Amino acid sequence: MIFARIKDVDMAFETTPSIFSPNSIDNGTLAMLSVVDFLPSDKVLDLGCGYGVVGILAGKLIGEENVIMCDVSEQAVEYAAINSRINKVPNIRILLSDGYKNIADKEFTLILSNPPYHADFSVPKHFIETGFQKLVVGGKLIMVTKRLDWYKNKLTSVFGGVKVHEINGYYVFVAEKRTAVIKERAKTTAHLSKKLQRKQQRAKRNRKKD
Repeated sequence: MIFARIKDVDMAFETTPSIFSPNSIDNGTLAMLSVVDFLPSDKVLDLGCGYGVVGILAGKLIGEENVIMCDVSEQAVEYAAINSRINKVPNIRILLSDGYKNIADKEFTLILSNPPYHADFSVPKHFIETGFQKLVVGGKLIMVTKRLDWYKNKLTSVFGGVKVHEINGYYVFVAEKRTAVIKERAKTTAHLSKKLQRKQQRAKRNRKKD
């Protein structure tokens, strides 16, 4: 059993060796939570919840009805459910989901994730691109990793910018959705529009020559 006090909230967690960070709360997760302010108006997704630290804390602070937790691991989902009961927020929705695949909800104000950053980038790519679509305008995707460049570049390309906090050897990224359109798609569209404009201009010049 792990006992922890985070944001003045006392919590306890049952764990098992096969789940990430079974002996203590992961320092990356603590770094991420240090930059988050949970508000009563928030709708929170704990993406890749593990045994439930982030989502359970959010549930205790803003109400369990405002939180969804998910993980690709059946065992993680099982322990997150156990821990939600231990911490007296048993009505948090906890879903088995590979990323967002089983998350029908949208209009989250906060999506929080400590992604598996030792894996290839297909997982965080999915987390970031689909996360943009799942957020309300003004909502934030907050991620923590030990890698800087790829995440900073990807989040900037999708969200149009990102704040980076370096805390105890971790990078915490805070990206706010400021438009309904993914930035990199907008850039692609703008690029295509410019190409079309140039094509039309060339055609116009050729007609004049004829």
